[in-house]
Amino acid sequence: MNKPVVTRFAPSPTGYLHIGGARTALFNWYFAKKTGGQFRLRIEDTDKARSTDDATAAILKGMDWLGMSADGDIIYQSRNADAHVAAANAMLESGMAYRCYATAEEVDALKTEAREKNLAFRSPYRDSAKTKDLPFAVRFRVPDGETKIHDHVQGDITWQNDSFDDLVLLRADGTPTYMLAVVVDDHDMGVTHVIRGDDHLINAGRQTQLYQAMGWDVPDWAHVPLIHGPDGKKLSKRHGALGVDAYADLGYVPPGLRNYLVKLGWSHGDTEVFLDENDLVKAFSLDGINASPARLDFDKMDFINAQHMSALDDADLLTAAMPFLESVNGRPLSKNVETRILNGMATLKPRAKTLIELADQARYLMDIRPLEITGKTAKPLKRDGAIELLSALTQALKSRKDAEWTAEALQALLTDFAEKREIGFGRVGQPVRAALTGGSPSPDLSIVMALLGHDEVLGRLDDAIAAFSAQ
Repeated sequence: MNKPVVTRFAPSPTGYLHIGGARTALFNWYFAKKTGGQFRLRIEDTDKARSTDDATAAILKGMDWLGMSADGDIIYQSRNADAHVAAANAMLESGMAYRCYATAEEVDALKTEAREKNLAFRSPYRDSAKTKDLPFAVRFRVPDGETKIHDHVQGDITWQNDSFDDLVLLRADGTPTYMLAVVVDDHDMGVTHVIRGDDHLINAGRQTQLYQAMGWDVPDWAHVPLIHGPDGKKLSKRHGALGVDAYADLGYVPPGLRNYLVKLGWSHGDTEVFLDENDLVKAFSLDGINASPARLDFDKMDFINAQHMSALDDADLLTAAMPFLESVNGRPLSKNVETRILNGMATLKPRAKTLIELADQARYLMDIRPLEITGKTAKPLKRDGAIELLSALTQALKSRKDAEWTAEALQALLTDFAEKREIGFGRVGQPVRAALTGGSPSPDLSIVMALLGHDEVLGRLDDAIAAFSAQ
């Protein structure tokens, strides 16, 4: 009977949740969901000089924003030192490890000599049974022969064991090394599948040897190529945002970014957009992960994000966009403005790829009177007869206070108004749009008027008439 699947995400808390780490976590998360298994989180905080509580909090915040929840308690690697030491001592007792009394300077010299001969490092104490009253490191005794693994992404890989150094398991001060800690923690957590970046591929060979030395089951491996920038080079700061928090600030929504990141290096036919999370879970497989590096494509990211924004419930999208809307508005939104924006979602969604764009598209619906109308936007209001037309239209609209105030009815009124004066619709529409939007992006004029409502339309028209009548 197969063991239940257990995957893990094991970040080092030295900074934000990197977008590459987020993708790795998502691969682990979706595979666990696909198989009905568990997705565990381990914080690898043994490097006390670089690990911080703030960085741990940032990683957890990033995962929470993305919508990834781990199963069970969070594991902190630094708290498992006793188990790491016990495993090293077990290998020491079985002969799979040995005491190395060489000083750091001696090790450096021996490694240099070995490299010059194209050999792996072997300590002179490897085959010595004598003990000394001196500080010592515990080193793994690399066995003869070869090490083979099957990787779900990289395929079958074989290493000759004489290419591996005898690595340190316990330092001279008794602290465990990363390589030992990872193996012990994964075993104790019951991890069945290790899905991580392919920069760890060589570690799979070393860690397989440690599993075998302890008589433990070796997990399945899946080493994922790293993300490259649009230029094909390794992702770095020059390519822009690297942390998940930055993408949140750029106005991406969690399901949109999840969808894009999973598709960044994983394929399922020609399907790019998964609006239903269950469909993505059903489709996901390790064998669908590509062996070549994926490149960030911001246009595709925007496209996928736009599809997810459009699919969101209008009220949920309003909630997600609220910080961006309030930033544009300069203060919290009034209930009237919230209602306008909610009513206008059908016109806002198709015109926005991010929440920032949505907020910009909603600018004309904000409570920011009087509008600042300058430059090219003001030209229609400065034309001969423009203010007279606005005044006449305002009177016509005031008479409709108790009449139907819909886009259809308003379009009919505007058309009739222009026809009776035997002028082109633009002669009326351009100054009205300038007065109502201040040049902000907006849909059809009749829709703008319907969404703003009777009182707001008249107020903005009166503002423009007062501002431009003396010009």
